[in-house]
Amino acid sequence: MIHSTHRFHGRSALRFVYQKGVVVRGEVPIALRYARNPRARSWRAAVVVSRKVSKAAVVRNRIRRRIFEIVRQHAAAYTPQYDLVFSVYDAALATMDYETLERIIVGQLQKAGILAAPTPPGGNHGIVNKEGDA
Repeated sequence: MIHSTHRFHGRSALRFVYQKGVVVRGEVPIALRYARNPRARSWRAAVVVSRKVSKAAVVRNRIRRRIFEIVRQHAAAYTPQYDLVFSVYDAALATMDYETLERIIVGQLQKAGILAAPTPPGGNHGIVNKEGDA
């Protein structure tokens, strides 16, 4: 679970992100809405799972906990002062394997520019090959 300083407190805190935020959608029914918040000292995150996704609170909470854990694990690489809201639209995320879910969440954070793209294994370290690519 993420620390309380990285959580939203109250529904009115989410209003700013819903009004001013930019949406990043992936191939799975999950959307990331984010907005830069210059007044914040750090990033904040929320996961919204509607009752339309699943009537069972156990399933909704499981999805929420899984996404919060991925967000927490990659938090050291975030650009500060961003508000993040993940909206879930399918209960399949509760049973999806962890690696796939992590790849989706990290991909959306990279697409939004909040998380830096990882260097490829072995990296090219600025070496120019014969084709002229760096």
